[in-house]
Amino acid sequence: MADNNHFDYIIIGNGLAGLQLALKMASDVFFDEKRIALIDNSQKNTNDKTWSFWETEPSHWNNITHQSWNKASIITSKKQIDLNLNPYHYKSIRSIDFYNYSKKKLSKKINIEFIIEHVESLNEDDIIKVSTNKNTYRANHVFDSRIPETFSIDSKNSISIIQHFKGWVIKTDNKAFDKNRVTMMDYRLKDGEQTTFTYVLPFSETEALVEFTYFTSQVVNEDTYDAFIKKYIKAYLNIENYSIIETEKGQIPMTNFSFEKFNTKKVTKIGTGGGWVKGSTGYSFKHTEKKTTKIIENIKANKLPSNGLFNRRYKFYDKVFLKVLKDENHKGEWLFQQFYDKNSIQTMFRFLDEESTFLEELKIMWSLFSWSFIKAFFKTL
Repeated sequence: MADNNHFDYIIIGNGLAGLQLALKMASDVFFDEKRIALIDNSQKNTNDKTWSFWETEPSHWNNITHQSWNKASIITSKKQIDLNLNPYHYKSIRSIDFYNYSKKKLSKKINIEFIIEHVESLNEDDIIKVSTNKNTYRANHVFDSRIPETFSIDSKNSISIIQHFKGWVIKTDNKAFDKNRVTMMDYRLKDGEQTTFTYVLPFSETEALVEFTYFTSQVVNEDTYDAFIKKYIKAYLNIENYSIIETEKGQIPMTNFSFEKFNTKKVTKIGTGGGWVKGSTGYSFKHTEKKTTKIIENIKANKLPSNGLFNRRYKFYDKVFLKVLKDENHKGEWLFQQFYDKNSIQTMFRFLDEESTFLEELKIMWSLFSWSFIKAFFKTL
């Protein structure tokens, strides 16, 4: 008799990592005979975030890309750096479009099942047991996106800050935005001596996401974000009349915490809970795509799914950048100005994608040469 509660693979969490991994499995005939379950307590039917990334070539994300840009700006209190992104395009995807796309694709596969329940515990034995608020399921392997309970932003064994933000999608009566140019970071509006910046994604000449972001150790109340967004729209965008048509907010840990130590033979941590968010910047979309591809390659080669997911060199770079931001948070504006002023945007994109050459990395390190950076470098050795 078939055991309907037994699966070859269980994916806990239908966020970016869980759904990207499921999509990779669904597109590979290797997994056609495998039973796969995705467990999440949410239907994923709201637009709760926006993911941005860059690409040089068209990809399968083109059909759900909300907008793309070939120009960008970095603005500091000292200068404006205008960037021609060619051959890259900076792209944006609304989470609701990604959720709907993923669910539509996956629902066509008879071997993939969505389970809307809350996972309460995970017990690893010969067969892993996943207990929810309603049932107990068994699996040969589990991919778990939950952040480990032992992770703390204040841990003395790792360097951590929080990328926290709130954004408004606003609509204006008159043309107010350059629809071909994204403002990646504008540091002119500050909350004290902290690393804060405003991010502007123009979806059209009359509609844009305006987001106020912190890279700090402590979060703030919601009214604080609202006040800064409102001030930026009036003082820097020179917009008086507009309507707010959507809001989004979030918190992303930027850390060198060793999430990978929670990987075992039968459990692989994924997404934020697996340390897939780039520690120095919070970028995750393309890193998630690469890591899910690597997991599929590992499974098909009969290796541990978690084998070779991280590059030690880039983890060291992230650790140094985090140390500067943690110890001297006001240096964030200077740090990112040096990044984009002293290096080409194409070099920086390759570096952030972890595809740069060692010579390019040396050049980037040299552009950040300062006493703060030297101290951070030796403290992390």
